[in-house]
Amino acid sequence: MVIDATRSDDGRNAVVLDRWADLQRSVTLDGADDVPRADADAVAAALERPTWVHGPHGRVLVAAGGEVLLDRVIPDPPTEGRAVLSDHAHALALAYAADAAARYLVVESDRAGAHLSLHEASAVMGSQLLQDREIDGDHDVLTKVRPSRDLPRDRVNNRAEDSWERNAETVAAEVDRVMAREKPDLVLLTGDVRSTAYVEEALGAHAREVLVDVPGGARTEGVNSRAFAAAVDEAVTGFRMRRRQSVLDHVEQEIGREGAAVSGLEDVVAVLRRGQVTELVLDVGAVSSPRQRLAAHRLWIGDAPLQLGTSAEELADLGVGEPRQVRADLALGRAATDQSAGITIAEQLDVADGVAALLRWTDAATPAETAFTQSGDAQRVHASAQAEEPSP
Repeated sequence: MVIDATRSDDGRNAVVLDRWADLQRSVTLDGADDVPRADADAVAAALERPTWVHGPHGRVLVAAGGEVLLDRVIPDPPTEGRAVLSDHAHALALAYAADAAARYLVVESDRAGAHLSLHEASAVMGSQLLQDREIDGDHDVLTKVRPSRDLPRDRVNNRAEDSWERNAETVAAEVDRVMAREKPDLVLLTGDVRSTAYVEEALGAHAREVLVDVPGGARTEGVNSRAFAAAVDEAVTGFRMRRRQSVLDHVEQEIGREGAAVSGLEDVVAVLRRGQVTELVLDVGAVSSPRQRLAAHRLWIGDAPLQLGTSAEELADLGVGEPRQVRADLALGRAATDQSAGITIAEQLDVADGVAALLRWTDAATPAETAFTQSGDAQRVHASAQAEEPSP
């Protein structure tokens, strides 16, 4: 289920429960007679717990067996709430959840060490902070001295600089260990200017690739926590936008050179059936817009992961005795998750049927792209395909 979780102006959560009640009355059934009461109750109980997120936002929930298995906050509310009953999660719900998710490590550094905290953006409610620890170096000459007859200033100052650098190396080594073990998407570095410079210099290549300097944080108390939290949110949002755009740019590039990507429902079905897809890309409007509804199309599936087709005859050719017909968006999401493919959402994907796929590999049997298949003109594509069919 994908729902607008924005509270009313007075902060009440009742409006979200009202939206859920409306969704239950219009729930789309896939081979079932009714929504299981236990699942409906589990979703309602979860929605009764407010998100405590200010401003517009959405929420994705997946329930089965009377339990909520996935509960994620998404930054932008959906234009249209949707609840689906199926044996697999809805593709758009998975895409929203994946798009909102980001794991990041905050490193608040000073000259003695750092505070490290690992976070999961839009994680299950109440579990955003995953790890939290202090790292202290062994070198304790941290302060430079003023000129004096009795103190060898250069010597003490050099020892202080050396201590800062050695302590930063200790912090960087721990950051690299967290990178290898937890694989965060981002490292957000903040704190004392001199210490952060030393930490950045000592980091391994992987951590430096995902490093973002964030102003306003500190290991000690007294910082403007609200301003720093806003800076962290901005950095994470920027990463999410770059990640999404990277996939869309890759799709455009591969389609443009007739490479490792296909578009349009029929071609995407063909490569999903062969297990070729590494990333399924969906236009949000293709699933929810009245103008172009991917959900209005029906596909045929069997019980096995790669048993997918546009007709019952295709499934019969695969040896499926009793294929069943389901909504296209559900079938695509099922096939993508069954072959461990990612799912990316796009605000506007200018291809036929609003669906495309990046491929793990290609061969002679992979559907070939042509320039006008990218136009979204499904009628023209279909007419061309008919014209290319050999005469009987």
